[in-house]
Amino acid sequence: MSLLGILMMANVFMYLMVEASKSSSQEKNGKGEVIIPKEKSWKMCTPPEAYWKEQQEKLNRRNNQVLSRLANQTGEAGRLSSGSHLNYCEPDLRARRWLPGFLLVLNSRPQAIHFLLYLRCRNYSLLIDQPEKCTKKPFLLLAIKSLTPHFARRQAIRESWGRESNPPPEDNHPDLSDMLKFESDKHQDILKKNYTDSFFNLSLEEGLFLRWVSTSCPDTEFVFKGDDDVFVNTHHILNYLTSLSKSKTKGLFRGDVIHSYCIPEVVYSGLYPPYAGGGGVPVLRPPAWRLYPITDQVHLHSTEDVYTGVCLQKLGLVPEKHKAFRTFDIEEKNKNSLCSYVDLMLVHSRKPQEMIDIWSQLESAH
Repeated sequence: MSLLGILMMANVFMYLMVEASKSSSQEKNGKGEVIIPKEKSWKMCTPPEAYWKEQQEKLNRRNNQVLSRLANQTGEAGRLSSGSHLNYCEPDLRARRWLPGFLLVLNSRPQAIHFLLYLRCRNYSLLIDQPEKCTKKPFLLLAIKSLTPHFARRQAIRESWGRESNPPPEDNHPDLSDMLKFESDKHQDILKKNYTDSFFNLSLEEGLFLRWVSTSCPDTEFVFKGDDDVFVNTHHILNYLTSLSKSKTKGLFRGDVIHSYCIPEVVYSGLYPPYAGGGGVPVLRPPAWRLYPITDQVHLHSTEDVYTGVCLQKLGLVPEKHKAFRTFDIEEKNKNSLCSYVDLMLVHSRKPQEMIDIWSQLESAH
């Protein structure tokens, strides 16, 4: 797809040059001499004013072989080179001029400042790893995003819809006595990177997780990516995935599709590409594997759902809406009815004890 895009751009450029040449050969002055233009008939587009789009435009040009070559030939390479090399982890002080507009809308001042200044940094090492997690080829890998203090949520998932092989708890209450290190040693299912857990780093987390999957769990057939406050009907997801033919699983990326999100226009202006709500989406292996290389061509966004949508757009993929994903919950009157969860794959949000109670009822019904 990348090669095709380059060839198409090359064809357009060659066409324009040929047409310009023909046109100029027909323009003559009164003496019959060909008029040669004194200035070039084209120029690079003016970078957009919104910070994210400006940085993304520079990244797009750097990754486009045709435009990069033209910039070198015309002396505009300096404007293409923003110094925003990925994995460059020094603060980008030039981003400070966008801070007033950025902070005007977002209340998390320290996190917002850190996000803008370190937008380029992707070089974070794993503090806790599970290199043997996929030694035995899994059919479905459940990947749950979670903050360090959310032990109760993680334990509730382990003891309900995310349980691997442990027996269910007798009292349906999660064990809250252990801390993160012991939790990792005991369950061997924790990944932790040395970056700050915050809303603004969720896009970074997205790319780092895709890197881990591609290197440490390359043989899994499917990946489910979700938050730690969603309830997932794992039975229904497994039945759904096993029922799909290979043709239907090609390019699978389904969930609760959204088109808008509140973000300052100084950071991103215009319409977002379609994206799936971050509560949870099952991803077939090929899109997941193709997404990781493309993450280096998309600047981090303050909303990871939008970030993933931009990455999918670059791959020519569009997330598909599925009615069994309820990112914005179900009707209040149906929350206590077991029948409401039988045909759902995901519902957001549920407290730890609610997860365990719903799962226990579903297990009893099977």
